[in-house]
Amino acid sequence: MSRVKRGPSPRRRHKRVLDQVEGFWGGRKNHYRQAMRVLWKSWQYAYAGRKLRKRDFRQLWIARINAACRAHGVSYSRFMAAIKKAGLELDRKVLADMAVNDAPAFQQRTQLAAQAS
Repeated sequence: MSRVKRGPSPRRRHKRVLDQVEGFWGGRKNHYRQAMRVLWKSWQYAYAGRKLRKRDFRQLWIARINAACRAHGVSYSRFMAAIKKAGLELDRKVLADMAVNDAPAFQQRTQLAAQAS
C-alpha cells in the first residue's frame, strides 16, 4: 500500500478547533481530542442556552409588569385579563418596556384594568 502524506489539511482543521477553544482550562485548550469533546459540549450548552434565554426574558417581563401593576393597585393576573378583554394586543415585552420607560402610559393601562375588574 502506498504512503499517504496528509499535508496541511489536518493542521488547518486542528488549528480551527483549537482557535475556538482558546481560553479553556488545561489540556482542553491545546490537546485536539479533548478540545473536540469540550467544543461539541459547548455547542450543546449554547443550543440549550438559546432556548433558556427565551424563558428567562419572559420571566423578567412578567416580574416587571407585576411590580408596576401592584404599584398602581392591580394584580398581574387581573391586569392581563383586562388587557385581553379590552382587545389591546400588546405582548409582555412591550408592556414591560412601557412599565419601565413610560410610566404614565402604563398607568392608563392599569386604570383600564381596574375599571374592568
